[in-house]
Amino acid sequence: MVDLTFLKKFTKDDPIKMRRYISLYLEVAPKTFEEMQRNLVNKDWEQLRINAHSLKPQADFMGIASLKDELIKIEEAVKDNKLEIVENLMMNSRSISTDSEKILSDMMDQL
Repeated sequence: MVDLTFLKKFTKDDPIKMRRYISLYLEVAPKTFEEMQRNLVNKDWEQLRINAHSLKPQADFMGIASLKDELIKIEEAVKDNKLEIVENLMMNSRSISTDSEKILSDMMDQL
């Protein structure tokens, strides 16, 4: 679910830098999902799409391909006005993110 290959290469396997980037992700991702949930409740579709788009590179950076894929689906659903599927996509992406956050926290402890 989490593949830190890119992060390891980017940081030249420096554990201090890796911890910093992982910590930043662990801080930003939950807040972004809270905002996306508010967007969903308020039916602010464009802002939801923007927030999904902004989280996508961070998920990619952390090697969470399944989350990146779900965020792309959210963007496309909003863009294509397939709003009936957005809530399920949000639940899937949030679940992936929560699981990934646990894995990343454990990885930080090992660095």
